[in-house]
Amino acid sequence: MMLAPKILAIGATAASAANLFVSDYGGAVTSFALTASNGTYALNDTFSTDECAPSPSWLTIDANRGLLFCLNEGLSTPNGSLSSFTINGDGSLTHVMNETTISGPVSGVIYGAAAGQRALALAHYSGSSVTSYLLNGGGKFALNQELTYTLDEPGAVPDRQDAPHEHEAITDPTGKYIVVPDLGADLVRIFCWDDETLKLRELDPLETAPGTGPRHAVFWNPYGVACEECTTYFYLVGELDSTITAFSVEYLPNGGGLNFTQVFNSTTYGLLSLPEGNAPAEIQVTPDNRFIVISNRNNTSFDLPQPDGSILESDSLTTFKLQDDGSLVWHQLWPSGGSFPRQFSIDKTGSLVAVANQNSQNVAILQRDTATGLIGEPVARVTVGGNTTCVVWDE
Repeated sequence: MMLAPKILAIGATAASAANLFVSDYGGAVTSFALTASNGTYALNDTFSTDECAPSPSWLTIDANRGLLFCLNEGLSTPNGSLSSFTINGDGSLTHVMNETTISGPVSGVIYGAAAGQRALALAHYSGSSVTSYLLNGGGKFALNQELTYTLDEPGAVPDRQDAPHEHEAITDPTGKYIVVPDLGADLVRIFCWDDETLKLRELDPLETAPGTGPRHAVFWNPYGVACEECTTYFYLVGELDSTITAFSVEYLPNGGGLNFTQVFNSTTYGLLSLPEGNAPAEIQVTPDNRFIVISNRNNTSFDLPQPDGSILESDSLTTFKLQDDGSLVWHQLWPSGGSFPRQFSIDKTGSLVAVANQNSQNVAILQRDTATGLIGEPVARVTVGGNTTCVVWDE
């Protein structure tokens, strides 16, 4: 299956190129080539597969091993699934295997020893679970563990907090813990694991204010060095209350977990008035370690004129400047290039931001000034065949 994207770019002979992978709820995972010459960009599809259908929701790339893992949320089926692919030199994908999972996988992270046995941990939104799969090389994997959670009673926002909703899985900077924001339970679950079996063991969680709705998070080491004694901060996006909260992190002795102390809290709009219904989603630290960027959905803060004379209502990205004490200083609010920026990825140079605008069914490539930290105009934009869910750079 090949897509026929709409391209907003000026053609030119390519002097450089980058590859991106994009998933969408239409059932496709698509490879795109972003080419550039003399500051002019073009974005073209080069390959597409439906081997992660029907509801691809998240892509985890293992660039060092040339692998891509795709999570199918299973919106129209009783279960989800996990698929793996090898990445070919031309950006195409070769399917390796697919296995049924608990419903609703929406995020995955690789953990374990870099040169030894590793595993992939999945967060399941509708399945109220965390699972892990042992990685056996070449894209092969096998189920390792399933952990499922319940609530005694609905949370502060009953229509969204009727059950635990694990929304993301990330590792801490030392690679010793997995952290899982739970939107439904107003918790951030913390896990360690057995070095031999890689089975997860839950530790004391971070409890958030009722109605926060923890969605995504990042860690930050202000001096760029990760260790248990190093200064470490944790930044949590609350989807339901539109907040960004910063915590200082203390590593407990003997692998006992993490202790969190709140040091900062703000709406994701910072100094600006928060639009009603705003729902933040993704958060990332920029490659230069100086800024945090957050995507805001359902705010339509910008009207973008289009080449055909129409107006595109756009949601937004907020940039905050990181401070050594863990606090944030509002820096910029900028259009995401479409509606519902579910996820975004910053390239390794920090000069390009690829935004997956879910409801616009597009990916916008935004330029970014690495000196000032300001995001700028789109250099390319492409429409895909369904609601866009994830975009990752192949770097």
